Amino acid sequence: MAQSNEITPEEILSFWFPDGDNPTLDQHMDLWKWRMQGGANDEIMARFVDVTEKAAKGAYDDWADTPHGRLALIILVDQFPRTVWAGTPQAFENDPKALSLALEGLGNGHFDALEHVWYKSMYAIALCHCECKNHLAHLDVAIDIAERQIEEVHEHLKDAYRWGADQPRLHRKVIAQFGRHPHRNAILGRVSSPEEEAYIKAGVFPHQREMKL
Repeated sequence: MAQSNEITPEEILSFWFPDGDNPTLDQHMDLWKWRMQGGANDEIMARFVDVTEKAAKGAYDDWADTPHGRLALIILVDQFPRTVWAGTPQAFENDPKALSLALEGLGNGHFDALEHVWYKSMYAIALCHCECKNHLAHLDVAIDIAERQIEEVHEHLKDAYRWGADQPRLHRKVIAQFGRHPHRNAILGRVSSPEEEAYIKAGVFPHQREMKL
């Protein structure tokens, strides 16, 4: 397991983004499946449990002083907890911190300084995840990010980012209807409304949507 006192932001980014500067469409989609749908879980558990725990306690808060450091910290508090603490409330506890990091980065130039649109996607995802005040407004920002990415990305990757732009829209529909992510209710000990029960039973969740162009 990686030792928390040796880890650097660049190590997190090189692990999470092995895409290179100009991946093929198939390579890029395969890596999104790996990132978002469990392919990275075993390696996260083998290498980054201690690091994730430390990040949740604020050990790397100074990383937010740089664009790459802030991005790495967003990944550590938004993405890795969903693996390290899967099926427990702790998986979502750091969502407000990830949201705060993203909003601040959007305002201070760190987001704009990122060189790849796939880096910037982590900001949009954090805005989708957090069940916080102004969630719908945050989702509107995520939709705007996703739309701008289509214009910025390499031509051969545009179909992937058109697909990706539907994600925050789908999340927004869920939040507009329920005010929260109902699929988390059982984990968080929340009572589901009849409408939420029907939604959960249908099992059509944005975060589990098949990555198929």
